[in-house]
Formats: sequence, C-alpha cells, structure tokens
Amino acid sequence: QVHLVESGGGLVQAGGSLRLSCAASGSASRVNVMGWYRQAPGNQRDFVASITSTGNPNYADSVKGRFTISSDNDKSTVYLEMNSLKPEDTDVYYCKYRSILNTYWGQGAQVTVSS
Repeated sequence: QVHLVESGGGLVQAGGSLRLSCAASGSASRVNVMGWYRQAPGNQRDFVASITSTGNPNYADSVKGRFTISSDNDKSTVYLEMNSLKPEDTDVYYCKYRSILNTYWGQGAQVTVSS
C-alpha cells in the first residue's frame, strides 16, 4: 500500500506561481512513475506531467515551458512548480503513483487562478 499526501494548492492571480508537493509513504517501489493530473467537476482527469524514478520528465503540451516536475527520491516526494499560471489552469490537481504492480492516487489539491 502506498499513501500519497498532496500539499501546496491555493489561490493565485494570473501570471503567478504555485508549487505542489506529493509525498509518498508506505511500500513504494524504487521503480515507479509519479505524476500529476488535473480534473474539473464533470470533466475527465487529464495528464499534466510525470517523472520516472530515473528522473525522466514528460509534460502535456498545455503546460510545457510553464510547469516543471521534479522529484526527491530520498524523500519519496514529487514536486510540480507551476509558473505563468492562467485561469484555465484552475482545477483539482491529483498526484499519481504507478509501479509495475499498482497505481495509487492522492486526495487532490485545489488550484485556483483568478483573472
């Protein structure tokens, strides 16, 4: 079992920045992919960014150049640095952990960008 705890969401004006954190605890595998997805009420959950346990990042086109994903393997934590935020980035952001055997989701962190 892997438990994910997200933090760092909040309210920011357009053009501002926020950093999300996701700490994994429990039986986390050393070989995994952690990432962020976002979802608005009534919509599907969309991919934002991911990073492998070897440090390879991947981004959705909509956030390339604005968001940066990073990880601290010693702390089993993944971060999402969000810059130049836009009102359309407003969503609930979910952390995802995926290993060969299992997938887990965090509880979600609200990000609201005002215009």
